[in-house]
Amino acid sequence: MAAVAFVLKGYPRLSETFIAQEILALERRGLDIRIVSLRHPTDGRVHPAHREIKAPRLYLPEYLYREPLRVWRAWIALRATARYAAARTLWLTDLRRDPTPNRIRRFGQALVLAHELPDKVDRIHAHFLHTPASVARYAAALTGLPWSVSAHAKDIWTSPEWEKREKLADCAWAVTCTAIGHAHLAALAPVPDRVTLAYHGLDLARFAPPLARASIRDGSRADDPIVLLSVGRAVPKKGYDDLIDALALLPPALQWRFIHIGGGALRRRLERQAAGKGLSARIDFRGAQAQEAVLAAYRAADLFVLAPRIADDGDRDGLPNVLVEAQSQGLACVSTAVSAVPELIADGETGLLVAPGDSAALAHALMRVIADPALRDRLGAAGAARVRAAFDHQRGVDLLAAKFGLRS
Repeated sequence: MAAVAFVLKGYPRLSETFIAQEILALERRGLDIRIVSLRHPTDGRVHPAHREIKAPRLYLPEYLYREPLRVWRAWIALRATARYAAARTLWLTDLRRDPTPNRIRRFGQALVLAHELPDKVDRIHAHFLHTPASVARYAAALTGLPWSVSAHAKDIWTSPEWEKREKLADCAWAVTCTAIGHAHLAALAPVPDRVTLAYHGLDLARFAPPLARASIRDGSRADDPIVLLSVGRAVPKKGYDDLIDALALLPPALQWRFIHIGGGALRRRLERQAAGKGLSARIDFRGAQAQEAVLAAYRAADLFVLAPRIADDGDRDGLPNVLVEAQSQGLACVSTAVSAVPELIADGETGLLVAPGDSAALAHALMRVIADPALRDRLGAAGAARVRAAFDHQRGVDLLAAKFGLRS
């Protein structure tokens, strides 16, 4: 059976559980996968799915100057081939519009990928429409193989329109994980059905519902504070500075503890912000954690909060997978009505939503659910039912399996 090369920006990554979940599910369906990573791993831990994936890995030169012989050997082998001139012209056309070192690196990585690609591979699939798709596209032009792409969030909203149009015209097919992203990309594609909606969903076998969830904490007891949880990288689009501002607006007498799980470049700044507001004793920054620890944290918390927003550079979440995970555990969720979050959470029915960037409204929503355990139970139960009815990841896997030609 032929194999598919999956081009990823980095592998394995704790923040990309959904990709590992998808690869493992497709492997179990019989798809022969080769993982191609543009970067070496930086996380010290892995998720259980990473340990179960059997696909061999190929790491491309992260920076071309560090492995010049690999790049040179690839260029020597490919420069005289029939497809090289057209691939080089394609790349130079892009380079004129995007004259950056990153664009040069993409073509060098594509040369190595095309040269070192196993003979068995008959298709290239990229996760993310920006850098990985560029490498996949150039490698496909060099080899004559078809390529496809899964688009997600930042790659959709921060890539220039010309690049999205041309990639969607060139790829065999594309999938994306939110309705809002699908509408945007379908409008740019040469034909709307080039792009298909496929929610990531959740592997419900790994996120089985807890045996029981009923909390009577209401923030009134210093010896038993209510536990608020958030999981996400400390980057601008996650809105953690807005969330800390909201926590500072909670009544001083309210007894709460906030746990944050996730790495990210802004973590130290957030710690300083919390200290400046006198909240350090109430906030536990735990850093990046493996899936087992995250699941345990969901089950120990009373409610989940995430405050995503659109960053200054246009970056934004799609549908944060952590919201789906939290709801699967019966946690009441408070979030913001940005991007695809309303595709999961119906305000007042399966969670609470406020406007992004509005710390006062976020604080009010938090006070409402903190003070009302019965409301938390109702929202949590409704959210869990919604996830199980509409966000089982097997639906997306079924669609992808058909795209890759697997028999059901």
